[in-house]
Amino acid sequence: MNLMIYGAKSLALGMCRALQELYPKHPVKGFLVSSKEKNPHELAGLPVMELENYPSRESHILIATPEDLHGEIVKKLEQNGFFHYTCMDSQKEATLMEQYYSHRGDFLSIHQFPLGKDRPRIQVYLAKFHRDRVLRDNQSIPAFAEPIQVGADLTTERVAQVTDHTGENISSKNVNYCELTALYWIWKNQLCKENGAEYYGLYQYRRLLDLNEEDIGRMKANHVDVVLSFPTMHEPDIREHHTRYVKESDWEAMVQALFELEPEYRNAYEEVFAQPYFYNYNMLVARRQVLADYCGWLFPLLERVEALSEPKGWERRDRYIGYLGENLMTLYFLANKKHLKIAHTGRQMKI
Repeated sequence: MNLMIYGAKSLALGMCRALQELYPKHPVKGFLVSSKEKNPHELAGLPVMELENYPSRESHILIATPEDLHGEIVKKLEQNGFFHYTCMDSQKEATLMEQYYSHRGDFLSIHQFPLGKDRPRIQVYLAKFHRDRVLRDNQSIPAFAEPIQVGADLTTERVAQVTDHTGENISSKNVNYCELTALYWIWKNQLCKENGAEYYGLYQYRRLLDLNEEDIGRMKANHVDVVLSFPTMHEPDIREHHTRYVKESDWEAMVQALFELEPEYRNAYEEVFAQPYFYNYNMLVARRQVLADYCGWLFPLLERVEALSEPKGWERRDRYIGYLGENLMTLYFLANKKHLKIAHTGRQMKI
């Protein structure tokens, strides 16, 4: 069976790499997109073709895009005579990427750790914004994930009992920091509690880490420091991500802040951003001290970026700090992977 992948970004690239290594008898022939504008001409050494110009209606198409786009893509495929397709939802993607990374011995899965008898105390916050669209699937959110309204200082509308504008906070910066205003609130108002949880974390309203009760037991039994989602892949390296989402001047401000405040990360910066693996979405669950150390490293950098940016961070509303946070999270945990016990799991996508 010949395969084509619909999509030409990080999800499609990761899926292609996994299929090439795990299922060589079913070769991927290329990538399909609705338009080549803003898409590469080739990916993983394979052609990227526009759907309307692809002649074979017999190839099986794997849809490798964010799930909220699947319905429209299916319509487009069927309108063009393509009826052999599979929607690769977040669960299918997670299963495939876990198999791939396990096969390579990279990015260890939480499911590879032995089971534990004791459940640690865990508190994860689920970032919600008052303008988030209504989800069809909100029944499977775990009980340990408590909603927190981000940007609560910017509106009187309330969508959660817990808000990020109490205590010490940067709620008013949500237009640039996105879900990171919740992480700041956790750092300043929860991690300091003497009788707090052993693990704290952050999810997004429609993106969650795939952790069940057995996985939480594994975290404590195996002294896991942090759980992250399996990384996405970028070609030729993860600079491809920031060229899509971050202005070059803002990137330069981040690098200047890093070299000023954390100069020991200079070598790690060169190494990490020259490789293809990237931690998306600012989502993690970490041991309390590990999360405190990370926040104590991250937020002074972001504050300095605001001051170095043109225009300054407080003069704009474009989410750029949230995107830079993803890059800094990737740098921090890949640079410290020898010192931390890092586990990985899939990402659930609610639609």
